[in-house]
Amino acid sequence: MATLPLYIAAALAEIGGCFAVWAWLRLGRSAIWLLPGGASLLLFAWLLTLSPAALAGRAYAAYGGVYIAASLGWLWLIEGQRPDRWDLAGVALCLAGAAVILLVPRSG
Repeated sequence: MATLPLYIAAALAEIGGCFAVWAWLRLGRSAIWLLPGGASLLLFAWLLTLSPAALAGRAYAAYGGVYIAASLGWLWLIEGQRPDRWDLAGVALCLAGAAVILLVPRSG
């Protein structure tokens, strides 16, 4: 699986799992939401192990930029709040940082 689609899938799984807990604790939904939420978080963790990064810390750091972008997508598409220019500037910086972390050639 290519890196960007992998990280997008991981972000969707993480956001879905975290939202299940949010729905239970903050929105008063049934605790049954925790079952698919837990499965989604397990899927998220497994997907990150498929990253091409040689070290977990770099995989997590690079993924973080994609997670931030996906979170703003959730904000807009699910919660109905359009990201402002500062949100977009922040996500651009994060994605640039993620690309540097993941894609630069490294010695040794």
